[in-house]
Amino acid sequence: MRILAIDYGSVRTGIAVTDPQQIIATGLTTVPTREIFTFLANYMAKEKVEGIVVGEPKHMDNTPAQSAESTGKFIEQLCSKLPGMPVYRVDERLTSRMAFQSMIDGGLKKKDRQNKATIDMVSAALILQTFMEMKKEGNLPPSVSM
Repeated sequence: MRILAIDYGSVRTGIAVTDPQQIIATGLTTVPTREIFTFLANYMAKEKVEGIVVGEPKHMDNTPAQSAESTGKFIEQLCSKLPGMPVYRVDERLTSRMAFQSMIDGGLKKKDRQNKATIDMVSAALILQTFMEMKKEGNLPPSVSM
């Protein structure tokens, strides 16, 4: 079964997913946020998903970022639409910067690096990678239940 990660945004939402053996985190796509629940329903009808990881926006001093409130509301909706599905929050500080740097390191052309949808998708993959490392270390965050 796969684990899916979400980099939630007010306009676009980046999606990443593991392979079925949960070894590799890969950026999947970016969808308009207004279509996220339709996308998830369609994806989960085709693929078995064990859990969902959502990036939690925080400032460097560990206080909630301005977008934390809308992310929290999204998580509430997610839990109500997918009862029984474990949903985990993972600190997403610096993922956009790391995503941008990894695209540079990967040789992506400047025009492609300016595509915010690509940054959101790579950010979701980094959030998922963080979660997978936490899981491997036995240091999982508690799942959210509503």
